[in-house]
Amino acid sequence: RTMRTNHPSIVLLAGIASTSAWAPASGHYNSRRSAAAGCGVASSASASSTISRGNALHGSRGGSASATSLRAASSSAATTTMPPLSSGLHDEHHLPLARDAMRFIDDSPDPFHAVRSASDALEDVGFVEWNEDDDDQLAPGGKYYFTRNRSTLVAFAIGSNYAPGSGFKIIGSHTDSPNLKVKPYSKRTTAKGGGSSGAIQLAVECYGGGLWHTWFDRDLGVSGRVFVRDDESGRIRQELVKIDRAVLRIPNLAIHLQTATEREAFKINKEDHMAPIIATAVKDSLGAKGNEGNNKGYDDDEWTKNQEPLLVQLIASELRVDEKHIVDFELNLFDVQRGTLGGVRSEFVHSARLDNLASCFLSLRGLIDHVENGGVEKDSDISMIAMFDHEEVGSSSATGAGSPIIGEAVRRIGHALQADGPMLHDRAVRRSLVLSVDQAHAVHPNYASKHEKGHGPKMNGGMVIKRNANQRYATTGISGLIVRELARRAGLPPVQEFVVRNDCGCGSTIGPIISASTGMRAIDMGCPQLSMHSIRETMGVKDLTHGLALFRAFFSDFSEVDGSIEE
Repeated sequence: RTMRTNHPSIVLLAGIASTSAWAPASGHYNSRRSAAAGCGVASSASASSTISRGNALHGSRGGSASATSLRAASSSAATTTMPPLSSGLHDEHHLPLARDAMRFIDDSPDPFHAVRSASDALEDVGFVEWNEDDDDQLAPGGKYYFTRNRSTLVAFAIGSNYAPGSGFKIIGSHTDSPNLKVKPYSKRTTAKGGGSSGAIQLAVECYGGGLWHTWFDRDLGVSGRVFVRDDESGRIRQELVKIDRAVLRIPNLAIHLQTATEREAFKINKEDHMAPIIATAVKDSLGAKGNEGNNKGYDDDEWTKNQEPLLVQLIASELRVDEKHIVDFELNLFDVQRGTLGGVRSEFVHSARLDNLASCFLSLRGLIDHVENGGVEKDSDISMIAMFDHEEVGSSSATGAGSPIIGEAVRRIGHALQADGPMLHDRAVRRSLVLSVDQAHAVHPNYASKHEKGHGPKMNGGMVIKRNANQRYATTGISGLIVRELARRAGLPPVQEFVVRNDCGCGSTIGPIISASTGMRAIDMGCPQLSMHSIRETMGVKDLTHGLALFRAFFSDFSEVDGSIEE
């Protein structure tokens, strides 16, 4: 159903409620959910939810209903006399990729959904899941992926001309972002009737270093992984849930109730002030079950007794299972407002989780394009992407970049391809390069003094190389030169450079961790953005195009560029 507004370039597409999939062959991320984000319009959240693997992310590789609607909307807008909001951009070819990125991010509110979105996109173009117990499965020309904990993914394509000792071209990113996670015991309100406030709240934990004040007064949904016991077999299966509507909210304190000192600076106690409201305790007059629902498990165990009944009821309803069959979950909160184009020329992407799902999307798209453009048939190396969990909390986990995942993958792939001797393995490591891709800090116009004067990246100005003499970033003279040469050959804008001020601390990411554990050369880089770790972040639409072009060049031209530089 198409609804017009007073501006001809703003067309809301309503009544499309389901799940989404990116069809790489057509170059679009096909959405059968609300298509408003595809038009670059901020919309209220759909009431739809993504619930099980059977229903999620299985779009056709051709055009979808929403793609047809988007074309119709564009055609309709073109017949009017008033120019669209994006008419001043002069580079509107950047916008389809930006819309695809927004849909991918909207469909990936947590690492579990991000990995499933990526897995389904890979399978659509012929990647198969690697059975790591079968050494005979791998072969030159093959395309494979594997996951860990369903929150970390590694995918790789073996060049048809592969020879033992060939190198690995790896793009690393991370699937996690700062957020609020539901605590193991989700029940926070224990007083009858909700206590003095009459409100029922959830117990949540801060994950990562978020700008937590941005989470106040936002419409919050719930997503994650749920463990469900089968009544007949007794086996426990995993389901993904995505409740894409405003079921939770953390309200601000009214200014009238704050002292003069409190008004000067917004200070919060993360334990006391960030518990979201899920409902009121008033229910009898409305005939609702309230928060004393029947979520008793098989043994009325301690875990069940300490869960907020309303939350369990909500999840059970979304998954269409009995409450008693839910035995555990890993859930986080997310902002249900979808990504949107912004600025009078539609130059910006405003979205949650740009750090670092934008990088995940670009690396995924880069690998798929490399495959679909015939790159594997010409290649003698192995092209790989790795999306890790837990970067925001240090990467020291079984699924983080600090784990043996990459090192083991390189050794096991070499073994399966008869290249597992010490000499061949060492040669492969020397011929490899890791692009550690994580969003970079663009110069903030209101806080320009926070940047080093000679190294201030700008949005829509191209990709950013991060350097730090104290090795907080993995970039070296050689790895930086390789990326600059790749950009030059691809006809891209000169790569921007970032270093921190001497009087400012420097962050870090997965580059040094992977380089130290594997011995591979690495570089830290990313797209410039503002508002990093806010619930809503901002980046330039052109930088998505720049990033994808650079990643395509990396997969196709790295060996030639690397060979042109004296060792």
